[in-house]
Amino acid sequence: MKLIIGLGNPGKQYAHTHHNVGFDTIDVLAERWGVELNQTKFNGIYGTIHRPEGKVVLLKPLTYMNLSGESARPLMDYFDIDLEDIIVIYDDLDLEKGKLRLRQKGSAGGHNGIKSLIQHFGTQEFNRIRVGIDRPPVGMKVPDYVLSRFSKEDQPVMQEAFVKAADACEYWLNKPFVEVMNKFNQK
Repeated sequence: MKLIIGLGNPGKQYAHTHHNVGFDTIDVLAERWGVELNQTKFNGIYGTIHRPEGKVVLLKPLTYMNLSGESARPLMDYFDIDLEDIIVIYDDLDLEKGKLRLRQKGSAGGHNGIKSLIQHFGTQEFNRIRVGIDRPPVGMKVPDYVLSRFSKEDQPVMQEAFVKAADACEYWLNKPFVEVMNKFNQK
């Protein structure tokens, strides 16, 4: 069984903001696979699908970003999912808009959602897809920026990034994550 976790904040006011790229990627996968995210448990909303590669769970934690581990860990424990069988998708200020960076481990790098996951997983070693959102414009504070929506000009490049991140997740279902990194990491 595999678990794909998209990080974000719940609520219409946060929909399609810079901080919600994980939720947006989960939406792409759910639509592609015909999965309804209709289970509400473990402080999250999730859906499951039986694919040829095995069972897959798509999770959006509803704890708000800073407490994402409080949703992911109980779900993993309930379904007995190992750390090597998860991918976490989240925003990265240090990557150019729309660029992907896949990693198997690393620090939180100041990302509070990842800090929460590291705390609840007890390790920094788990698969992740970072989706670039760029730094805020001069004079704009980071919290205001990550909670703002993408401009009309940025929407196409971000939608393409969500599709590529979804492609990487799908490829991972029957490939080692190292192969997924080699295929999807962008120079």
